[in-house]
Amino acid sequence: MSDKILHITNGNSLTDYLRELNFTDDILTWQEMLCEGPTSEQIDTEYFFSIRKQFLHDYYDIEVNEEEFKTELKTLNNTSEYSKIILWFEYDLFCHINLMAVVSLLQQKNNKTPLYLVSSGRIKGENDLKGLSELSAAQLLNHFEEKIKLSEADIDLLVTLWKTYCGKDHNLFKPYITKKSPFKYLSNCLKAHLRRFPDSKTGLSVLETNILEIVKKYPIKSRQHLLGYALNYQGYYGFGDIQLMRMIEKLSIFFDENQEGITLNRKGHEALFGQYNFSTELNNNMPFGGVNKFDFHFNEDQNKLIKTNINAY
Repeated sequence: MSDKILHITNGNSLTDYLRELNFTDDILTWQEMLCEGPTSEQIDTEYFFSIRKQFLHDYYDIEVNEEEFKTELKTLNNTSEYSKIILWFEYDLFCHINLMAVVSLLQQKNNKTPLYLVSSGRIKGENDLKGLSELSAAQLLNHFEEKIKLSEADIDLLVTLWKTYCGKDHNLFKPYITKKSPFKYLSNCLKAHLRRFPDSKTGLSVLETNILEIVKKYPIKSRQHLLGYALNYQGYYGFGDIQLMRMIEKLSIFFDENQEGITLNRKGHEALFGQYNFSTELNNNMPFGGVNKFDFHFNEDQNKLIKTNINAY
């Protein structure tokens, strides 16, 4: 059997880092952000490319090079050439949903090559969760040496989760929050995902509420300053600059901005106090896989998603 290895990374920064560390194997860089926007269970299809291309254009003004993406995916048509496939994905929701998709895509292409996972998160002796690109060279190489081989049950789990994400009932994630698996941060990510839906009282997600709390707590000088805080204090979401800046733009109805900085306005204080449901005013009905954000609201007392009455907002 060939000793060729295929690495699938979570982004360009990690791919560049691996090249700096003299990884000479083939590398496929997965650059999608499937934690937002519509998805379909079958990935390498014209329909999937179409809905993703439209979403990225409409929500983020990103023009996708569809041919380049398709060419990259062709690498996965001949995985029998490789002795193993190494998946490099991190502790956060952003990476977990991409990981579900990549493993599902490999199964859809009838891959038989063994899959291994290199992940990151908590580092002994350090307080903060670490992304793979944030690790020292020694730490990253050690993570590589300690990679986990995925069993058939592990692969089936990720495929099931991807189907659920593309489906219409995300409460089906709940049993997997307590299910043991080698994906040590999966439970945190699934809980974080459910809290992305509007709170039944405020109409805000946990992350949106957190950004308003930051404005209330800290002397924020500008939106860029607020973005820095939001990036650092987002927990298990793993969102990038453009995602959080779009969220800040939507939340700007809740604060006043001037030369002195950003402060909560009356509406912002009312949102944090839970006096009104602001879903309609927030106008941020983001698609999450097979559902839209406003299709459900999160009920804290019942700890689950409740189908939203179409006239509720």
